[in-house]
Amino acid sequence: MQKFALITNYNIYDKAAAAVRVAEALAERGGTVLLPESGKDRVFRMRKSRREYVYLPPEALYEEAEAVIVLGGDGSLLDAARHAAPLGKPLLGVNLGHLGYMTELEMTDLDKLSRLFDGQFTLDCRAMLDISVRTEQGGVKAESFALNDAVLSNGSVARIVDLELYEGGSKVCAYRADGLIVATPTGSTAYSMSAGGPVTDPHLRCLCVTPVCPHSLSARPIVFGDDAVLEIKNVCQREKMLFLTVDGRINYEVYRGDVVRLTRSKLETRLIRLNDGGFYEKLQKKMNVYE
Repeated sequence: MQKFALITNYNIYDKAAAAVRVAEALAERGGTVLLPESGKDRVFRMRKSRREYVYLPPEALYEEAEAVIVLGGDGSLLDAARHAAPLGKPLLGVNLGHLGYMTELEMTDLDKLSRLFDGQFTLDCRAMLDISVRTEQGGVKAESFALNDAVLSNGSVARIVDLELYEGGSKVCAYRADGLIVATPTGSTAYSMSAGGPVTDPHLRCLCVTPVCPHSLSARPIVFGDDAVLEIKNVCQREKMLFLTVDGRINYEVYRGDVVRLTRSKLETRLIRLNDGGFYEKLQKKMNVYE
């Protein structure tokens, strides 16, 4: 690899400064550094060397790069995955957030960037969800995809809603709950885990459905095979409209009678791994940080 796009919030000084440090480390090894045009003035003012970087519009960054380096937390990586996955571009996360569960490096690990140039890394392919919102008549109102999860709930107001879950056209369960989460194996350690869902190895072929605060003694998380065709129907009489949140970033309106359809996507997110150790080692290290 020789061409790297650096993605972060360049309006925040500390993040822009971190991006400059990474850019310098890559340029010193002969790499071509691609930066967004919007960050040009900030980078120019703070950089110490006279190295030349390539400044491009946001959409061109992903198209031109061989790899995309994301400086931030898990939210930043999820957002970058939406742009990188359709183009098949791998992502490397550098943690500038609190947990950074999906990221690979800390700012103290920049010496490991040299491994990108000589192929001393692996690609960790993660399954994604295809999501659509449909009317009762089957018309498609919205389409999206997710790396972590899709959540159907009442939005900002915590209020019980009524939902029905179907698989392959057959009814599985009716829920009275604050909401329903459908997570990929990658997303099983996010909101789904906090709501009591199972932690699954990211390479298992499955989808996890977890109710949020169900008003029932029998409602439990369910794990489906990744060939499942899941549908969640809004049957709530008290609320005319619910909200579908995709990867915590995008919201869609789901009206009474609408159906959210979820299947495994043909898209994958490819994460660059430079460290030794696997999923369970990271699970212990990151998830015990508050204990």
